[in-house]
Amino acid sequence: MAEYNSFKEYKLRGRYITNAHIKTLNEQHKNIIQIQKVGLSVEKKAINSYVFGVGKKRILVWSQMHGNESTTTKALFDFFNRLHVEDELTNQLLSECTFCVIPILNPDGAANYTRLNANSVDLNRDAQLLSQPESKVLRGVYDSFSPDYCFNLHGQRTIFSAGFSSNSSVLSFLSPAEDVQRAVTKTRKVAMEVIVAIDQALKNIIPDQISRYDDGFNHNCVGDSFQALKTPTVLFEAGHFPGDYNREKTREFVYKALIAAFTVVSDKDLNGSTYQGYFNLPENQKLFFDVIIRNVVNNDGELFDVAIQYQEVLKEGELLFVPKVAKVGDLTEYFGHHEIEGEQNSILINNSQITTDLLKIINKISINGVDIAEKIAVS
Repeated sequence: MAEYNSFKEYKLRGRYITNAHIKTLNEQHKNIIQIQKVGLSVEKKAINSYVFGVGKKRILVWSQMHGNESTTTKALFDFFNRLHVEDELTNQLLSECTFCVIPILNPDGAANYTRLNANSVDLNRDAQLLSQPESKVLRGVYDSFSPDYCFNLHGQRTIFSAGFSSNSSVLSFLSPAEDVQRAVTKTRKVAMEVIVAIDQALKNIIPDQISRYDDGFNHNCVGDSFQALKTPTVLFEAGHFPGDYNREKTREFVYKALIAAFTVVSDKDLNGSTYQGYFNLPENQKLFFDVIIRNVVNNDGELFDVAIQYQEVLKEGELLFVPKVAKVGDLTEYFGHHEIEGEQNSILINNSQITTDLLKIINKISINGVDIAEKIAVS
């Protein structure tokens, strides 16, 4: 099998991915993928679908419904490159399946690096109202394409752990609920079976870092809505691999998860018979901060910890990770992707003592008079 690095799309890097970035890649895929405009965003940016394959199993995939969740889009273009490799896998996927992929559903949010669309609406809460042009595009494609499977691709924050553990959640998956009771229906079981296959393929590559997303029902969510329409739907959440703030390692794992999912769909007539392993995956918990500074003191000698979370800020086309105080106190139940031992020394943030009710962007930080700004910066 071809090695990942041989078809990774190196022209897509980092977290800021827009229509302009992917447009330059379309020419290289025109011989195997039919690219067509299926609608326009609020700001009249094109929403395109990529259709390929001739098989009877119909797979609908969309990414960047939330504009600032771009890791899965990068992985999709890695997958497109993989399709140029003529081998057994490619032949199987293209002969057994027909794919319809929308790489960027929310191009306005992508350009502005925001979760919401240009009308400040979360498209993943608009499945029933269909109040936004992007929502109408997706539903129109769903209705006309009539998929047998849906893949809803997202990215999740660095706060998530794989269960109650010190392992960050690199990938998490969900077979969305169809109803308030969260009944384990046949449709959900089939989606769960796909997730079990993904876990089997990746669990030795990222052990103990694959988890299950919360399945609280919301009929306004697209995944819940499509699942209720009896189309097995799998939610992908691309998470944080240690030190990988640009999500370049995670994109590789997303790519491999996509390959595993598409392979099992193309290879088998799934009926949900192996769904039980889905519930063995630990559920996501919010136990991480980007940085925790342990055991520092204030002027009164009180001992505490300081948690720092990065705020993602787009500035002149460049994504910056701006540190901000997120929590102060006893943080023994939490983990930091990076931890600094304060050794019971005093801490100053922006030349001031920090109090438990003060949350702020960090411009300057020192422990015992020593500047530690470099230690908390994303490298």
